Amino acid sequence: MAPPSKYTPAQALQKARHYCAYQERCHREVAEKLYGFGLTRAETDHCIATLIEENYLNEERFAIQFAGGKSRMKGWGRQRIERELRQRQVSEYCIKKALATINTGGYEQQLLKLAEKKWESLARASGPERARKTRDFLLRKGYSWSELQPVLKELAAGANGNG
Repeated sequence: MAPPSKYTPAQALQKARHYCAYQERCHREVAEKLYGFGLTRAETDHCIATLIEENYLNEERFAIQFAGGKSRMKGWGRQRIERELRQRQVSEYCIKKALATINTGGYEQQLLKLAEKKWESLARASGPERARKTRDFLLRKGYSWSELQPVLKELAAGANGNG
């Protein structure tokens, strides 16, 4: 039996509770899901307010978990995390709070580990090409130029010292 094309607000709210209980969500994701259930804007707003009251939906909690997970699991830098949270229309306050929770020591270790791994994978490339490709990779990951410079200098110095 196919699911109904339009849910009642009560049915949609129940489905949204399960959706939010499974994984932290931002407000925009939940709103899109509710619109997909055929709810109007007023019904969607009411459902979101209910989910917030019942603590199924918490944008700050989402942002902190998102930032920590992407930093640890995918090796993303602060700039990429910030860009992704903005794309999800997370508030400025929540973005700042989430970025502040990223462990600085672990963050720097992650950057160094990613840089070394990429550098080693480009062993056949010439020095400048190797540095450029490593730099571009880390910039795509969301690390700032000021964070990259000392790491790239260290890698290049190590290569020159060994060669």
